[in-house]
Amino acid sequence: MGNRLSKIYTRTGDDGSTGLADGNRIAKNAQRVEAMGTADELNCHIGLLIEQLASADEMAAAMRRIQHHLFDLGGEFAIPGSQVIGESHIRWLEDTLDRYNADLPPLKNFILPGGSMAAAQCHLARAVCRRAERVVVALSHEDSINPDARHYLNRLSDLLFVVARVLARRDGGEEVLWEQHRSAI
Repeated sequence: MGNRLSKIYTRTGDDGSTGLADGNRIAKNAQRVEAMGTADELNCHIGLLIEQLASADEMAAAMRRIQHHLFDLGGEFAIPGSQVIGESHIRWLEDTLDRYNADLPPLKNFILPGGSMAAAQCHLARAVCRRAERVVVALSHEDSINPDARHYLNRLSDLLFVVARVLARRDGGEEVLWEQHRSAI
């Protein structure tokens, strides 16, 4: 990190623009900025999830690693043309997903977000991850991006779904099953 921020406000964004890491300025509502912001929002939700886990929990360590990946991903969006996230990141997600999914029973019904505070928080992170993926797909229609970024988010949402299932079942808990006709009045 070359220049450290000694002053947080600069007033340069008062005109509705923001600076990218490569020095270019773009509108704050540009799709690239939306991708950066959604990756940051997802990182925050994962931070909340981590705070609900024991510090010695292996899952907390995995989520912390994902936070670093997401920070790198945001940086990738901030420097058009850069590539930080790659196949090794995606493989790590898949390996982690397979490990957590191995002991889960097959799904026979849809599940609702819940089961525990940590599981519900993980479902919220999953939903934000899906939005991040949609934003990145939209960005890819207007600008060149690293396709591994999109693949990473797709795999991460799968992992967060599985982690939410694991968390809901921890310590004898249960997943909340959707009941087809429950919404009838």
